[in-house]
Amino acid sequence: MPRTRGEELLLARISAAAGRAHIGKRRATYAATAHSTHAGTGPVRLVRRLLAFARYGRPSARKARADARLDLYDHGMTVAVKGRIHVVRYDTTAVFQETPRHPHGSPRAGTPRAYTLTDIAGKPIVLHGRPEDSDVEEWEAEIRRAVIQAQLPQALAALGRGERLTFGDVWLTLEEVGSGELSARWPQVQRIERKNGTIRLNIDGNWHKLRPTETEIPNPFVFCALVERLRADGRCS
Repeated sequence: MPRTRGEELLLARISAAAGRAHIGKRRATYAATAHSTHAGTGPVRLVRRLLAFARYGRPSARKARADARLDLYDHGMTVAVKGRIHVVRYDTTAVFQETPRHPHGSPRAGTPRAYTLTDIAGKPIVLHGRPEDSDVEEWEAEIRRAVIQAQLPQALAALGRGERLTFGDVWLTLEEVGSGELSARWPQVQRIERKNGTIRLNIDGNWHKLRPTETEIPNPFVFCALVERLRADGRCS
């Protein structure tokens, strides 16, 4: 399906923004229907809903492509909504992920997962996706992989210099992990798991829930990758 003049101009603006941010070559493009909201005070949710992203060239993408698009690059991504373009770099972004749940803790079937990423201006970008949509699985997995690849080496280097890394209220060093008044040396940590939006530690046979929920922890998958490097059995379930 040939592009319209408006789509050609948008693509040129996206490419220019990606070039200024030095995020490399475009790897994939997805489209969606979008709804945006703007808050007068506090954090601004520039993109409130981006549902059912699909690769360009598929029927659902053609139908929605005039509204919003997500472009994944080597070192970052762009989100264009109604003419406004936001650029995210994988090496500096903070990603918060959330899966809405019932009060008893079980996931709601078919409920969109939400990913909030900070762009290069420090503004939050909110992406939503339905779990049953295979295209959502594609861009979710790519974003997680790319952020880990970009941020894990610098995190390990910081730990090697003796620094303490923080993920919200959770912190870790080469020797210890903790949150609030709870702390433990890595040999004491028998298991660590992410369950129902919380992170729990099994310390010397006793389970302890860390104070923040997973939705309050930036880049929880980077945290998990670090845990797998620092724990003896290398597991973060």
